[in-house]
Amino acid sequence: MGPTEPTPGQEPAGRLREVAADVFGWDTLLPEQLTAMEWVVAGEDTLVVMPTGSGKSAVYQVPALLLAGPVVVVSPLLALQRDQMAGLPDGDRAPRAVAINSDLGPGETRQAWEAVRRGEARFVFVSPEQLAKDEVLDELAEAGPALFVVDEAQCVSSWGHDFRPDYLRLEQAVRRVGGPPVLALTATAAPPVRKEITERLGMRRPRLMVTGFDRPEIRLEARRFLDEDERRRAVVERAAAEPKPGIVYAGTRKDAEHYAGELAALGLAAETYHAGLRAAERARIHDAFLSGAADVVVATSAFGMGIDKEDVRFVLHASLPGSLDAYYQEIGRAGRDGRPALAVLHYRSQDTGMQTWFAGRTPGREALSEVADAVHEHRGDPAGLQELRRATGLSGKRVTAAVNLLEEAEAVATGADGEVRPTPGVAPGPAAERAEEAAQAHRRTDRSRVEMARAYAETTGCRRHFLLAYFGQDYEGPCGNCDTCDAKDTDSDPDESRAHPAATSFPTGTEVRHRQWGDGTVLSTDQDRITVLFDQAGYRTLSLEAVAGHDDLLTVVRRPGEDLAHG
Repeated sequence: MGPTEPTPGQEPAGRLREVAADVFGWDTLLPEQLTAMEWVVAGEDTLVVMPTGSGKSAVYQVPALLLAGPVVVVSPLLALQRDQMAGLPDGDRAPRAVAINSDLGPGETRQAWEAVRRGEARFVFVSPEQLAKDEVLDELAEAGPALFVVDEAQCVSSWGHDFRPDYLRLEQAVRRVGGPPVLALTATAAPPVRKEITERLGMRRPRLMVTGFDRPEIRLEARRFLDEDERRRAVVERAAAEPKPGIVYAGTRKDAEHYAGELAALGLAAETYHAGLRAAERARIHDAFLSGAADVVVATSAFGMGIDKEDVRFVLHASLPGSLDAYYQEIGRAGRDGRPALAVLHYRSQDTGMQTWFAGRTPGREALSEVADAVHEHRGDPAGLQELRRATGLSGKRVTAAVNLLEEAEAVATGADGEVRPTPGVAPGPAAERAEEAAQAHRRTDRSRVEMARAYAETTGCRRHFLLAYFGQDYEGPCGNCDTCDAKDTDSDPDESRAHPAATSFPTGTEVRHRQWGDGTVLSTDQDRITVLFDQAGYRTLSLEAVAGHDDLLTVVRRPGEDLAHG
């Protein structure tokens, strides 16, 4: 269907409210939703950071009916695409959607593109990997999309360097389909991650809409274990005892299968979910959880993204997460109905070794050298990613990750035609060396994220304060709904909670420079310490006493302003 005809003389806000009510059945829109929608309709690049369950999808769904072309929605999981399509309204005025993914046969793919060409499909759902294909980009370019949406945009930062390197090619995809406005959506993104999202997507003077991160209905707990068997027993006992339904996140597929087996042996309807399952099996488990047929799903991080279920009563982690970004995203799936919910992190100090290993999986020097050589060999007849895969014999994922690092090191550049060209004056050897330095910087940052997750687990202060400060939100605490607040002696010395005088010099969001670690951004200040994310050194926690005692140790570059926004 084409764009909805507006009521004569109606302002954009009125038109958006009218479409929301008439087509979607939403009598009211949140002020944050409406403002972001107005930016989208005005053609401005926009980043929206709103909690799970707050209606982020509406920010593109409603404006889509006022735009002159189809809306491309990049969605990371097939189950999520399916949920988003199923959530669209019925009726004559309802927009139609198609998904282009690996589940479709040739005939179904052809029919989907025909619907797009005829203007019948208002939404085109695709994965980042589909956008790596020239034929998909050509079809989209011909359709002339009016908006390019990146859902779960935190994946640009958290998955893009290794697990899903095609996320870092989305800027090129936007250019190749005609350069439409970009809308990025995420539930959790700390200030540095917001900056990375906008830069990686090539967003132009982006508008920023950030609402509060606090989910006060979720109780926060962490438990440390010395013995692995004791931890396993504790996870199973807690999952069995708590009100259902719930989710247990395990670090490996083997662990997920173990916990699900233990819970099933107790008579619970428990399912195992991970990326190694067939698509049909993943869909079955997904549906069982949504319908209430499954009491508990034990999963790797592959489960739950975008899941539309309001009554999840607990989210347990059976090991340390790779980052607090991932952790808060995962526990945010609990308590969406506003009723009390529980999030418990079960960890051992050895967990950091496993997460650090995961954090270090980036292309090695040999792969970088092979790709750099291939780019130079094709400099007279530049090659795209598919040609580079054939030339090197490397997997598509490794080639894409290597090209991303070479681009970051400014050793190669991708043109609007998708072809990769060497930077003049940069030979293959130095190009690979510079790309390896970029990879090492990513590894340092990823490993420091693991350390921040461990610091959360081991904090003796209010857990909610720690989490919200990580995301750049001031929160005094105590929250009264975490285990550390429960344990605090209400008669403790008030001087213990008094902040160091230097804390006022480094409010959240301040850009700083360290004489050893270089430039960074302040994430939080606690009574006696400051946490900074450095561009090259990753997350670091500094003593405010040390900072105050050395004038040249940490200097302020820029005070916080309207982060990424322009008016």
